[in-house]
Amino acid sequence: MIYDIIWRMNAAGTPQKKPPGAVKLSYLARFRSLFTGLLPLFMLAHFGHHVVGAMLNPLLPMIRDDFNLTYTSAGILVSVFSIVGGAAQLPAGWLADKIGTRRMIFLSISGVALGGLLIGLSNSYVMLVVLLAFTALLGGGYHPAAASAISNLTPPDKRGRALGLHLIGGTSSFWFVLLLVAPMAAVWSWRSPFIILSIPIIFLGIALYYLIGKREIKQTAKTNSTNDKTPVVAEVTSINWRVFLPFIILSVGTGMITQSIASYYSLYATDVLKVAPPIVVLLMAIGPFLGMFVAPLGGYLADRIGAIPVVAVSCLLAGPLLFVVSLVSTGWVFAFVLILIGIINMSRAPSAETYLVTAIPLQRRATILGIYFFAGAELAGVMTPVAGRLIDTYGFDPVLIGGAITQVILALACTAFLWNGDTFRRRKPAV
Repeated sequence: MIYDIIWRMNAAGTPQKKPPGAVKLSYLARFRSLFTGLLPLFMLAHFGHHVVGAMLNPLLPMIRDDFNLTYTSAGILVSVFSIVGGAAQLPAGWLADKIGTRRMIFLSISGVALGGLLIGLSNSYVMLVVLLAFTALLGGGYHPAAASAISNLTPPDKRGRALGLHLIGGTSSFWFVLLLVAPMAAVWSWRSPFIILSIPIIFLGIALYYLIGKREIKQTAKTNSTNDKTPVVAEVTSINWRVFLPFIILSVGTGMITQSIASYYSLYATDVLKVAPPIVVLLMAIGPFLGMFVAPLGGYLADRIGAIPVVAVSCLLAGPLLFVVSLVSTGWVFAFVLILIGIINMSRAPSAETYLVTAIPLQRRATILGIYFFAGAELAGVMTPVAGRLIDTYGFDPVLIGGAITQVILALACTAFLWNGDTFRRRKPAV
């Protein structure tokens, strides 16, 4: 860092050769700067927000056996959680502006954890459906509020990395929690993880509410007491709908197809591949674990080469991977395919958010982000029981192959609209 500063000072006078290692130190300083301010607290908040949701899919085989459910009935559980959570995100941007980000985060962590505690105490299928809806309603507002707040606190050229790091909080929850869920469920029942893990998350939400408040006060005081001469980067003033609409269709459509089918991966592993339920829980942790490393890399690539190319490539690869799932015959091969799927999905998510927060004007950002998250969750939630019905009727292979074909057609069509010199090959997002 010192060499980098000296080089910059000398460069202002006469040309100087930059010392070896100065570039690496500069990038390290930039990366480390992302961990200042509120970003670490948002990462912790993201972790707590997803603890309850992370337990649903891996425990679905045990829940199915306990209540003697069909694929369609089991899919309804996932669908209700997705649909209600998506619907709650629609007014989230407006509500966050009214009650503040702190309160929204508190509601989305402690409220969801309270719902998880009640889920663990449920004793009927109907009661479980109602409590899943209640939990999703309380947690639906986190993502629009958090993504908008992080984008407001981060320069445009670092938003991809910041959103990628923020995604680590959520993805780490999906694999770390599963390592705890597997032994708990094996020793007791599927209800025990919901009860045991929800209680500390309630207190986490309360603690973060006060920590974020103190950090906001300190950051405001620091800003008021320093003379910040950092140049202000102009934000966009209008949306380029010719690019925005096909991008939304591509991103949301891909999520709808892949997520609705992925909801049944745990049942596919147990029923078709004959994998033991405790091992299935570990298999479902593969993608989220990779997200800890792939999400920041995806955000970095979005900052460097543009968000649209990263999203387009990941969507083009999603269809062939669905087809490959239909070909696997053992749990080990399935685990390898899940690694590839995790890389694709975890690189797409932060890149899509990077484009959105950059392409949307500041005064409309939270609202449109709420619509985006709403559309993604609602469509995936609606299609999940449809996919379950198709699996009940035709089996897994036809649904996987049909989903793969549909995904390839969607990706090719949307990419064709996005392919031009001004958008697809832009090296940096427009600001």
